[in-house]
Amino acid sequence: MRSRSLALACSLAFASGAAPAQAPALSDAEALRTTAQALFQPVPASVGQARGEAITAEQVELGQWLFFDPRLSRSHVISCNTCHNVGTGGADNVPTSIGHGWQKGPRNSPTVLNAVFNIAQFWDGRAADLKEQAKGPVQASVEMNNTPDRVEATLRSMPGYVQAFGRAFPGEREPVSFENMARAIEAFESTLTTPDSRFDRFLAGQDSLDADELRGLSLFVDKGCIACHAGTNLGGQAYHPFGVVERPGADILPSTDKGRFAVTQTASDEYVFRAAPLRNVALTAPYFHSGQVWDLRQAVAIMGNSQLGQELDAGEVEAITRFLHTLTGRQPRVEHPVLPASTAATPRPE
Repeated sequence: MRSRSLALACSLAFASGAAPAQAPALSDAEALRTTAQALFQPVPASVGQARGEAITAEQVELGQWLFFDPRLSRSHVISCNTCHNVGTGGADNVPTSIGHGWQKGPRNSPTVLNAVFNIAQFWDGRAADLKEQAKGPVQASVEMNNTPDRVEATLRSMPGYVQAFGRAFPGEREPVSFENMARAIEAFESTLTTPDSRFDRFLAGQDSLDADELRGLSLFVDKGCIACHAGTNLGGQAYHPFGVVERPGADILPSTDKGRFAVTQTASDEYVFRAAPLRNVALTAPYFHSGQVWDLRQAVAIMGNSQLGQELDAGEVEAITRFLHTLTGRQPRVEHPVLPASTAATPRPE
């Protein structure tokens, strides 16, 4: 499936030949818009379902509480928002996140914004959806270092949470559960979309891009970036080797992290990762799974060498980077909730 999707995207990418030497003319801009409409989809204003099930307002409210509540962690210090800060592009803007006991995680924290549109979650795709993903960090020893039983005991000790779970999952015999915790977080995270970017308005014919941005889009298509970065999220839909043509150095691609191989145990999946979604990429430095590249221009140049086998010149790198800035959408305005009060029965950090 991966090679088939890659071949299809590559055939689209190179159909128009070499990259233009200058910005497209107006007529070319309209043709480029038509090409872009076939390759990319705008971010929807809202998402009403998760895994085919309707999302309710009560589930979203509960999920928002849980997302911001550090009491899901064993230390009562780390929340989902710690590593996926909705005020900073849905990430934490450090190379690798700091978890339980000041441990550093092995990979850069992916953005939670628009994550609902990804084919799977985590850099290696080991979680099929946001519900499954929500369970991972809570239990990971390097992150929140908690257990399902302990989480449930904490939540059941607070009447505010017991009532909220009952509203979110009515009719269930035991609505306060680790499973429903994950379902509620999934419901909230599904609302964290960033519609109405300048690029989305361009796709809709409501706005234009300037000459440099148009040239960047044209290069993005013609150079072959769309082989990995197309669709709604401009990525997040398939798995590809990091270093199709030339592997980056060990500082960017650590030899000990073999990516999807750890999930599939298939030799061909060594150093294969889910293609990073590029929505809001200007807000989510540092880049790549190792988090070792801080400059978006440098990241573009590295991709040219390692994935396309092309050394992009300074003008091409600048133009593509200018285009990537048009992918920043309207950021979700999320109010930090007032959380249910702890009680004397709330399990305390060990």
